[in-house]
Amino acid sequence: MQQQQLHARLMKCLSCSHSHLPLPPPRPPPFHSLQRFASSQPKGVAKVILKKGKTQLFKDGSPMVYSGAIDRIIGRPPPKTGDIVLVADGTEKPIGWGLYNSVSMFCVRLMQLEEEATRDPSCALDMEKLLETRINAAVELRRGLGLPSATTNAYRLVNSEGDRLSGLIVDVFGDLAVVASSAAWVETYKSKVKACISSIDEINHIHWRPSVEILKEEGMDAADLKELHPSTCPQRTKVIENGISYAISLEGQKTGFYADQRENRMFLSTISHGQRVLDVCCYSGGFALNAAKGGAMSITGVDTSLPALELARENIALNNLDPEKTSFLREDATVFMKGALSRNDSWDIVILDPPKLAPRRKCFRHV
Repeated sequence: MQQQQLHARLMKCLSCSHSHLPLPPPRPPPFHSLQRFASSQPKGVAKVILKKGKTQLFKDGSPMVYSGAIDRIIGRPPPKTGDIVLVADGTEKPIGWGLYNSVSMFCVRLMQLEEEATRDPSCALDMEKLLETRINAAVELRRGLGLPSATTNAYRLVNSEGDRLSGLIVDVFGDLAVVASSAAWVETYKSKVKACISSIDEINHIHWRPSVEILKEEGMDAADLKELHPSTCPQRTKVIENGISYAISLEGQKTGFYADQRENRMFLSTISHGQRVLDVCCYSGGFALNAAKGGAMSITGVDTSLPALELARENIALNNLDPEKTSFLREDATVFMKGALSRNDSWDIVILDPPKLAPRRKCFRHV
């Protein structure tokens, strides 16, 4: 009995002593990394809130946030084209950050996800630092693949979304880099892009090539896309790819050479021996040359561009290939194919790599 009374008194004393202790401060709500960085910005950072059900698409890697995925924008004054913004889910929790465009159908181009910023905060909300990091990573990736090499000095260094720089393509041709710009943010950060590329050891010249029609849809004025200082880089150069030499004109299509087709061209050379090959929309002969190098019986190249066909013929001579086995015809692809069908012409291998059939939105009405 006495033990029970003693125990009760002891518990009462302990209870009374605890009642005088100060309560611990309430725990602050979880603070997301990007939200913390945004709060430290002197001007603040606007927040783009996604509609319900749209978040996972962008968490999974799609970098282009289209207008239909946006529920509302929080920020006063509203963000302007080129501003850094947070992209958040319906609970206003940031999933990443990107660059805003008030005109484009792609309102935000996501640049970095929340978990990446948490792991490595050095690039959080810092586009210049992110550019430097991503371009350096692209260089290291290509070097890991053996590019450039003694047999290939033409390759794609930055492949837009593939290197997580949506709207930026950089092709390297020997000591010359061609930059294809198709997003407003690339033009905004033009000097930084050039600085990063210039720091690469083998690059001595940069040719800036804006995609004017696409950039107009991004809200850019065509007059703003003109170079203030004329480019001093050569308009023609020679490169080697998989041991085949090519003359390249920078005034041609895209960046002047389809560097992203390197593996496909090499594959063609392995299956062409003794075959009759047709290369429709052949441009400067990339596939045709590989077919010839692979021992094709005959090669026919078709294109509407006379300068491209002249380059193709020059490239045949450049590689000491038999001109008797290769013919290049200046003709519309559709007209040529209809004629071939009426004549019952046939080939063992056909390469068809046409230009885009609907270059603008209004063209879809007629396709």
